[in-house]
Amino acid sequence: MKVAIAGASGFIGKALVKELSGDHLIVGLSRSRHTQKQEQSSLEWRYCDLFSLLDAEKALEGADIAVYLVHSMRPSAHLSQGSFEDFDLIVADNFVRAAEKNKVKRIIYLGGLLPEDPNKTSLHLRSRHEVEEVFNKSPIPVTILRAALILGGEGSSFQIMARLVDRLPLMLCPTWTSTPSQPVALSDVLKALRFCIEHRETESKVYDLGGPDLISYRDMMYRLGRLQGLERSFTPLPFLTPHLSALWVRLVTGAPKDLINPLIESLRVPLRVRADHRLEMPDHEYLGIVDALNEALKSYDRSKKPHAFKAPDVGRFEVRSVQRMPLPQGWTAEDVAKEYMKFLPTAKPGAVRVEVLDRWIYFFVAFPYTRLLVLEYSPDRSWSHRQLFYVRGGLFSKKSGRGRLEFREVLGGEACLAAIHDFKPRLPWFVYKVTQALVHLWVMKQFARHLATLKKMG
Repeated sequence: MKVAIAGASGFIGKALVKELSGDHLIVGLSRSRHTQKQEQSSLEWRYCDLFSLLDAEKALEGADIAVYLVHSMRPSAHLSQGSFEDFDLIVADNFVRAAEKNKVKRIIYLGGLLPEDPNKTSLHLRSRHEVEEVFNKSPIPVTILRAALILGGEGSSFQIMARLVDRLPLMLCPTWTSTPSQPVALSDVLKALRFCIEHRETESKVYDLGGPDLISYRDMMYRLGRLQGLERSFTPLPFLTPHLSALWVRLVTGAPKDLINPLIESLRVPLRVRADHRLEMPDHEYLGIVDALNEALKSYDRSKKPHAFKAPDVGRFEVRSVQRMPLPQGWTAEDVAKEYMKFLPTAKPGAVRVEVLDRWIYFFVAFPYTRLLVLEYSPDRSWSHRQLFYVRGGLFSKKSGRGRLEFREVLGGEACLAAIHDFKPRLPWFVYKVTQALVHLWVMKQFARHLATLKKMG
């Protein structure tokens, strides 16, 4: 089978490529433009920016199975406006639409365990669940695997824990470090992914992955220290707020807040494997916590800065801005785009005016007449559920073939996303951030309120 792996250059993706190579044809999808090492004939690397539907369509050509190992917690542009939940929605929506166009037979998605009480779900896990919804609404059969902490030497969660143990003989432990969860070894996750790829009876199923031990983060750190011959002391500090504890962890480990904050938020509620949803594989037993930690230690390199800790490889002076908006009953993305054009002149963002001529949209000031931004409607890449406009210049923009504005329906029509991708401003960067960027956010917030009013009116 030809297996396409989105996120193949990440911690789990690299390991899965090695796990499957030689048995299947592998297509590794990566945002990195650096040339990947072609180790063998069964492995092909393809550049793919999943924020681009066109890129996703090209990347999944010829794939039988598509494995999705992507999250969008790290910035994807020099300036990223919006929440990681909305970024996650766009890339997942692009992935599933590209899979449908290429007639991919199955999708396999690795997400996160959900707490027993849905009201206590963190933003990170709620986002993972929304991605599940995107895949479940597709006609392509999907297998969903859910896991809590995945223990592997290059994994960001293990790296954070190992660095705390290495550097702190005495640790002040906030409440969240006592919350129980069921971590799982990377090798178990790889075997589960392989099993689902090779066994079609797993399609349209949801499975939980986890080792046999229910254990807290604090107890994991204690055992990790003992395995290395390090005696560590842990003092409970229940009054340390999540914000302060996140700052403390960042200072000690060097991990970015984009990773630390969602991790801490997710660990504040118990994450247990549901017995009736555990993925059982013939002749396989999940590793206990000691064996899983030992396995992770073998590939843990203290001297090497983890890839997840490094600044993301993003376009210099490029902008991505995504805002979620309510979708009035019966409306499509095409309706929203038309309403946006009607709304802009009434918003009155300073002296800016809008004129629409055929497929061209001009943002301008009247005196002296100056075009600030020029957009061209793309009928070939637009459908009722997605409307696309390319940025073609103007005083405030550099001409860019990839700069674009889109409106798209998500979650089966429950909401709409308005997004700017790969926009390159012509204004000096520091001027742009305090002027044009803020005006755009203000206009989009006003438009979202406008749509909410129309939705209430029915």
